[in-house]
Amino acid sequence: MAKVRLADAEPRIVPWLGHRTVQPDEVVTIPDDQFEAYVCQDIWQTVEPPKPKPAVKRAAKEGDV
Repeated sequence: MAKVRLADAEPRIVPWLGHRTVQPDEVVTIPDDQFEAYVCQDIWQTVEPPKPKPAVKRAAKEGDV
């Protein structure tokens, strides 16, 4: 989970948070896959970015060296 802060002077109703009202300077926790949708807007600032995803190892196929 990532964390963002509302950097606006007015409270905002956030549909993705169940229509919750977020207050100015309030920090909210959001799913990692929604992080970019928040921070691309000037009213949200990053507090804690998403955790890097672990690398996926490809299974060796027969004949691979």
